[in-house]
Order: sequence, then C-alpha cells, then structure tokens
Amino acid sequence: MAYRGTAPGLVDFLKIVDIRTKIVSVSSLLIGSAWALATAPDRFSWGLFALMAAATLLVDMGTTGFNSHFDFVTGVDTRESDQERFKALVQADIDPRVALHLSFALFAAAVPLGLAIGTRAGWGVVAAGAGCMVFAYFYSGGPHPISRTPVGEFFAGGLLGGALVAIAAFVHTQRLDAATLLVGLPSSLIIAAILSTNNACDRVGDARAGRHTLAIALGPERAHLPIYFLVAACYAAVALLLALRVLPAWALVPMGISAAVSWRALAGMKARGWSHATKGPNMGAISLAFLVFTACLLAGIAAAGLSAAR
Repeated sequence: MAYRGTAPGLVDFLKIVDIRTKIVSVSSLLIGSAWALATAPDRFSWGLFALMAAATLLVDMGTTGFNSHFDFVTGVDTRESDQERFKALVQADIDPRVALHLSFALFAAAVPLGLAIGTRAGWGVVAAGAGCMVFAYFYSGGPHPISRTPVGEFFAGGLLGGALVAIAAFVHTQRLDAATLLVGLPSSLIIAAILSTNNACDRVGDARAGRHTLAIALGPERAHLPIYFLVAACYAAVALLLALRVLPAWALVPMGISAAVSWRALAGMKARGWSHATKGPNMGAISLAFLVFTACLLAGIAAAGLSAAR
C-alpha cells in the first residue's frame, strides 16, 4: 500500500509511539517483577522477565500508536494543541495510516512473545494479555473510545498499573494473592494522576474535538482536582501497605521522600496553571515525581525481600 505525504523516519516513529511515556509500563513491569523476586526468589526467571519486557513494550507502543492515529483523525491533536511540537502526524505531512498499521504490526509482534510466555507461565497469562490488547485498542479506537469518557484515566491507570504489576509478578510466582494485588494499587492511582494532568491541560482542545473527559465534565475551575485526589490516594495506598506490613516500616523513608517530591510537583503545576501552554512543564513535573515514586517503591520492595530472607 502506498502512503501519501512524507515518508516517516525513525524519529517520527518514536514520536508516533511517544517513547517518552514508556516509563509507565516499564515502571509497572519492574515493580511486579521486583515483587516476585522479593517474595519468591526461587521461582524468578530472568528469561521470563526478558520476554515480559519485550511483549510489554510492544503492546504499550502499539497502544500509543493507535492513540496517535485516532487523536489525529478525530481532530483532538492539532497544531494549536501541540505546543510541545512532538506529535509527528501533526507536525509532518505523514499519512495517519502509518500510525495505524505500525500499531497493528507491534501488536502482531507481541503475539509470539505472549505464546512463549504462556508455555512457561500458563495459558491464563496469554488470555490476560490478549484481553489487555483488546482493551488497549478500544481505549482510543472503536465507536466509543474509553479515552473520550470521564473514566478514561481510571481505566488506563488500572490496566497499566495494578493489572500489569499483577501479571508481571504472576508469571514468576504463579500466585495472585491480596498482597500482590495491593502492591500495584499505588501505581494505578499515580498513573491515573499522570493522565489526569494531561486531560486537565488538554481540556479546551478535547472539548472542541467532542471528547467528554472528567476534566471537561468538572469545568475549568475544578479540572485539576482529580490530580490532587489521585496523588493523595496513591500515598494513602502506600500507607495501607505499610500498615498491613506488605512493605516493611523501613519503606516509610523512601516513600516519604517520594511524597515530598510529588507535593512539590503539584505546587509547581498549580502555580503554572492548566493549559496547552503549560502542558510540557506540567507533564515533566508529574513524570519526574512518578520516576521518583517508582525508585522509592522498588527500594521498599527490596527491603521487604531482605526482611523475608532473614
């Protein structure tokens, strides 16, 4: 099939899949894998970890590619809204079908990896992975995309957060207990906060394109409130993990540092406001807070593993 317009290069492909956002799936993969290593070190497999890492990145990139395609063809992404000048389909004359076909190719490449994981970790993992791929497509595609609704960030947070953490742990431990489910809860909440930040900044453009996100439903004066709620809920969930001794008391130190960084990020975001013009620095701030959160939670999980080994 011949594509019209400019032929995309490597940088364009990386922008179509928004390589910057892969920190989210990598974080959940690392947290789930670290939990498996800490709680069942004799069952942990570096081979399975490598397969999971490759499959996760392929599905995540494919999901973002679908989002790039549908946001462009439905008028969500425009030159006015793309203040960061990072949207390849907006900034270059690239056929939007490139993003669509790239995403299907990435999903197809993930299939044999998923089957290889299934032969070692059970076919239930394959079914879960297939379900995630279906939901990932309908997050931005189909007649009623989930991303256009008030529950979009909560849905994506649950899928990229708790669900991925649980799957990443289960492939090693073959166990899905309460602790494994709970350890992924803070990730779900802070990932939803990242998406809420994006939606609060994109509120005007999203409304013009006919979306009905939570930020739009709440209005300009309250569009940012879910971000505060979700970040607070994230650290409340961490406190629950400490109270239930899923994480050892020592984990309070790194998680306290993480909470301080997140609070500082929120303060800076509030001072800048919520618009297309402030989206770049706001997303940078919440992403930095997320990276610190990931590192600190991994430190807490490592402490849990050391405590269990004694």
